[in-house]
Amino acid sequence: MSGKVVNDVEPAPLLRIDNLQVRYRSDDGPVTALAGASLTVARGEVVALVGESGSGKSTLAQSVIGLLGANAEIAGGTVAFDGEPVDYRSERALRRLRGARIGFVPQDPGLSLNPVRRVGDQVAEALVVHRKADRKAALRRAVELLAESGLDRPELRATQYPHELSGGQRQRVLIAAALACGPELIIADEPTSALDATVARRVLDQLATQIAARGTAVLLITHDLAVAAERADRLVVLSGGEIVEHGPTARILAEPQHPYTRRLLAASPSLTPPGAYQQPRERDTEPLLVLRQVHKRFHAQAGGAVTAVDGVGFELGRGETLSLVGESGSGKSTTARIALRLTEPDRGTVTFDGQDLSQAKRSRLRALRQRFQVVYQNPYSSLDPRFRVGAIIEEPLRAYGIGDRGARQARVRELLDQVALPEQFARRRPAELSGGQRQRVAIARALALHPDLLVLDEPVSALDASVQAQILELLDRLQTELRLSYLFISHDLAVVRRISDHVAVMRRGRIVESGRTEDIFETPRHEYTRELLSAIPTPAAAKGAS
Repeated sequence: MSGKVVNDVEPAPLLRIDNLQVRYRSDDGPVTALAGASLTVARGEVVALVGESGSGKSTLAQSVIGLLGANAEIAGGTVAFDGEPVDYRSERALRRLRGARIGFVPQDPGLSLNPVRRVGDQVAEALVVHRKADRKAALRRAVELLAESGLDRPELRATQYPHELSGGQRQRVLIAAALACGPELIIADEPTSALDATVARRVLDQLATQIAARGTAVLLITHDLAVAAERADRLVVLSGGEIVEHGPTARILAEPQHPYTRRLLAASPSLTPPGAYQQPRERDTEPLLVLRQVHKRFHAQAGGAVTAVDGVGFELGRGETLSLVGESGSGKSTTARIALRLTEPDRGTVTFDGQDLSQAKRSRLRALRQRFQVVYQNPYSSLDPRFRVGAIIEEPLRAYGIGDRGARQARVRELLDQVALPEQFARRRPAELSGGQRQRVAIARALALHPDLLVLDEPVSALDASVQAQILELLDRLQTELRLSYLFISHDLAVVRRISDHVAVMRRGRIVESGRTEDIFETPRHEYTRELLSAIPTPAAAKGAS
């Protein structure tokens, strides 16, 4: 992105935050989320706010447009937009800013889209509310915005409901809605965390077009330092609610001054050169999981059919990691669900440890399901917030009637130790844990029944770089100790390169290329694979780099 205004006299910033202090009320007393943060964003400038989970990034973004939760309060400092203080006392004034002058792209599309309204109506809403167009014209413009944000078949997508779209597709709907009124500032809170590299590039290119055409500014909140490096004019590094370092992107990448910044950069898989590729293990037995010519079509409520999986086949050996990569909607997650018989294929076979899953009856299938488990992308939504961690991890043991209460509690302690969490975490609830800690709990629960196979569906995409590195190291260790097989689904090719023995590249429901990780990354044969690899953000493309 570019488009920064350059004048002899430095223009007044579009957004100015001075000494912002935010606290949250809790049962244990006030918790400081921001401790005197200050920053500016000029017209046409991209400023990236980076830091670990809990550093205060989203709190700062929500403060700008009055979207803090009911238990939060601004304890000090000021926020000014276009030279005018933001009036938090007037909801009417805030609504005039939101959508019309400040576009907001939230992090979780599952929580931000209305499940009972078609997505086209939701994108058009801002245009109608702010009187930019009548309803008919707004719906036509919504289709154009969906196309500009990277959605295929935008006319069809506009008629669909959020649950009919993939996570990445839903994220693009939010981006289209934020761009609808041509705002002066876009606050993008992890806008590409659910997107594969090619779609993320298209989305960020679209934001760049807005900047060039209208002088739009962007406050980009991200844990993906490679995206920040490639796209931002300046980086602002947050740690513990304080800004520890800020400056031009190229300077911070080349000469980070603060130890925290250096640690973040060292942990980012996209900004560190790859080590030796993992050498595929020699199979000493028959493969654990085999798919042969699997097909699956879904029928949309609005009419028509979508082919999700079209003749997919692969083999996964014991102790191996096979990664499925490809754009959102390419069929990766559907393939994984078919492999676990959570979705029935239209035709084709799935064999697990020599047994045809499609022929397994209820009791036999239940027994087999002890041997394969799933770890999902968002641990917060997959962990029941009502239960304590110990009960969550113990749940599969209770469901299968394994052991008495004492034996199950001992197994919980063993599992917490395996995922490097202290024993006292058994008494906590998910809301009391960080994102990385919740994902460790999800992994511990998945291991409870001693499975042979883990399906890992985007297990680190919602985590910041340093926590990603910790979870990947944990998965490496567990695979070695327990000889687990991993079916790893990811849009993050830097993570895939780090963990995989083999890679299968999916596009429009088909595997277009597969092979050893080293071969896929170093000598890709298919044009689509080359396109995916070329879309990976690189430090060489950092703003201001020579």
